[in-house]
Amino acid sequence: MKLWAALRDATRGWSAIVAGRGNWRDFFSLTAPGLVTALFIYFFIAFLAIAIGSIENGMPAIVGVLIELAVQGLSVLALLVAVLLTRAALKSQAEIIAFMVPGIYALVFYLVAGTILAAIGLIMLTLAFAGLGYLLFRLARMAGGWTIGVSVAFAVFTIVLLVGMPMTLYMLSSPAASPT
Repeated sequence: MKLWAALRDATRGWSAIVAGRGNWRDFFSLTAPGLVTALFIYFFIAFLAIAIGSIENGMPAIVGVLIELAVQGLSVLALLVAVLLTRAALKSQAEIIAFMVPGIYALVFYLVAGTILAAIGLIMLTLAFAGLGYLLFRLARMAGGWTIGVSVAFAVFTIVLLVGMPMTLYMLSSPAASPT
């Protein structure tokens, strides 16, 4: 099972990132196929999270599932926007794929932890955000070689985008928000 191997390697890679070891790149496939694998795993876990969240009310129709997956995909877009804007602001040469592949696996962690913690209580979801913020901070330090301040700003900016993008789309799609 290649997907299980990718998850195992991502766990080892994230252990290396958190520990500050320079060999963290050895555990991630920082290539286009590696990015596709990470995205597949992310959307599969997102689908499972949707299914678990639907236990009480029933699984939505296919259109509902696709909409919810698109909303979950905003997290990946938020990560990409944060990486691109931070790189541009710093005029950094950091590799985008070195952020995206491990970052998507961090989002997988957030989905799993968030689903479990949200079942305990909504306030517990804050722990999942804090954990994701720390992982993003460590990723910025290792993949970008950025300073502590820039890495904290990157992590906070990414979390703000993760929370803000779905809320903004929801408000814009609401009939109450419509100017007509």
